[in-house]
Amino acid sequence: MEPKHKLHTFESGLRLITVPMEGTKTATVLVMVGTGSRFETKNINGISHFLEHMMFKGTTKRPDKVQIAKELESIGAEYNAFTSKEYTGYYARASAEKLDLMTDVISDIFLNSLLDEKEIETEKGVIVEEINMYRDMPSRYIGDLFEGLLYKDQPLGWDVTGEKEIVTALKREDFVNYFNTHYIAENTIVAIAGNITNEQGRAVVEKYFTNAREGKPISKLAVDDKQAEPQVLIHWKETDQAHFNLGVRAFDMFDERRYALSLLSLIFGGSMTSRLFQEVREKRGLAYYVGASADLLTDCGMFTTRAGVNKDKAVEAVEVVLDEMRKLKNDGVTEAELQQAKDHLNGSMAIYLESSMNMASDYCDSVLFENKVLTPEERLDKINRVTLEEVNQLARDLIDNSKLNFAIIGPYKDTEQFKKIIKI
Repeated sequence: MEPKHKLHTFESGLRLITVPMEGTKTATVLVMVGTGSRFETKNINGISHFLEHMMFKGTTKRPDKVQIAKELESIGAEYNAFTSKEYTGYYARASAEKLDLMTDVISDIFLNSLLDEKEIETEKGVIVEEINMYRDMPSRYIGDLFEGLLYKDQPLGWDVTGEKEIVTALKREDFVNYFNTHYIAENTIVAIAGNITNEQGRAVVEKYFTNAREGKPISKLAVDDKQAEPQVLIHWKETDQAHFNLGVRAFDMFDERRYALSLLSLIFGGSMTSRLFQEVREKRGLAYYVGASADLLTDCGMFTTRAGVNKDKAVEAVEVVLDEMRKLKNDGVTEAELQQAKDHLNGSMAIYLESSMNMASDYCDSVLFENKVLTPEERLDKINRVTLEEVNQLARDLIDNSKLNFAIIGPYKDTEQFKKIIKI
């Protein structure tokens, strides 16, 4: 059967993926650029995220930054941007009837942003307060500290938002150089999903993205992912609650074991019926939030548990999680748990894919990282084919002292109480 989606590469190297959807009135235009904080050097750490902010501060066509917001809000659009370690995205979602205007505005900020020097100086204050906000949110900041523990002073170990003293020292020429280096056609995917045809999607991209800059994407630095023994990081902060991440190094997003890992993480801590949720929260009342997830990048990855617990019971909570990890490694999961996880993913995927934004993002990720389309249906088929032995072998391989890492935020000066228990 002929697929509904269509992937097209223009002469400039710009790639377009269009995904027609039935039963929706919306459309999403998403532009994703293959750059993020891991492509930075230390002297410009945070510029990927800062540049994302600056793209909404005026263009040659719309020099008044308010005009960008006014045009999108006049059609009731949802619009935003996001920056990660390996990609940056800009999107608008609205009635499919407004596809032309959405594409016009999103292409304009991508191609013609002014990067005005005065706006840069003003936005530095905004960025600093965003950094302050995240540092005051231990449930979020613990993830940054955990990545810093794993990757140390490498780009993957640096915060996406950067350090205050670095971002406040950035100059306009830093933005222009970074923009010209990374925001090029061959490093960019445009995804349009929703109540559109493939022909409509291609027509608006041909209309508005003709001036996409040509060039060759630069390679990222290889990551040093070696580890020989457990690592522990204690971040002192006077809090009412302790927040910790406990996890292991995994593998990259191209590894065929990723499908087994998605099931393993769901069984272990991805739902209210998961082992961690039941043992830590429901049975013992030690946490409000507790869970597990996998985060896979292009050349490395992690499988992590997280929780926010009573600061006086943090050691107990960590020991419970470690005990559950040992059970997972030694005893594995059951056939019933595996089937329940597969049923859960099949059902949740059906809900997830009702959104044109989710569809655009899903297809965009596939094209950006693998340069081909792996449809949600194909991915689910691979998940459904995972065997019990594959999941249990993965648990045995992953959960190991040589890969174990622990980071915690709380009012702790006695680090030994944690160091002595972090082992499988």
